[in-house]
Amino acid sequence: MKYVLFDVDGTLIDAVSNQRRVWGTWAERYGLDADEVYQVALRTRPMETFAQVAADQDPRECLATLHELEDEDVRAGVYAAFDGASELLHGLPPGSWALVTSNYEHRVRGRFLRTGLPVPGLIVDAAAVEEGKPSPVPYLRAAEQLGAEPGDCLVIEDAASGVRSGLRAGMTVWGVNAAAGVEGVHRHFASLREAVPHILAFASGTHRNAAA
Repeated sequence: MKYVLFDVDGTLIDAVSNQRRVWGTWAERYGLDADEVYQVALRTRPMETFAQVAADQDPRECLATLHELEDEDVRAGVYAAFDGASELLHGLPPGSWALVTSNYEHRVRGRFLRTGLPVPGLIVDAAAVEEGKPSPVPYLRAAEQLGAEPGDCLVIEDAASGVRSGLRAGMTVWGVNAAAGVEGVHRHFASLREAVPHILAFASGTHRNAAA
């Protein structure tokens, strides 16, 4: 059996404007430059972001503020699934796919409800692992819980840290939703829509060369 492991933001759901707005508001509360904070936040998990941009602040307070802003955004923000996401997720066999995200499960579930996407049985979120992407731990944890071997897993990512995470886990990694492929990906698609038939073929075992 083949398995597909998806990143969420930027891969299945277009949340760039939401993330930028949330981090911008957070930065304003701490008197920080919004653009600088956002660039760090793109590469790191929240606690690591705080250590870099607000080392003099209580990280627990920083996280509480961020959680408040993100939860409000899930309730009131506008989200859109990328073209092809619904068809793809509905086309995958139950138990053959999972979400691996640096966000938190309740927010992912909220966004999926807002966009009408089906929620899988397994979501590996930031609270589920001690080491986030680019560590291989998140994707290895997902494979373990699915009962899958890393070599049978396809990772779908849009960001460099996620690509490195999947590669370090020993999995096939395809990139989507970018003009140019992230270094290391086995295959690149400019959009998720273009990747849909190929991902479904991988999941069904009919894709002849998964690393082409």
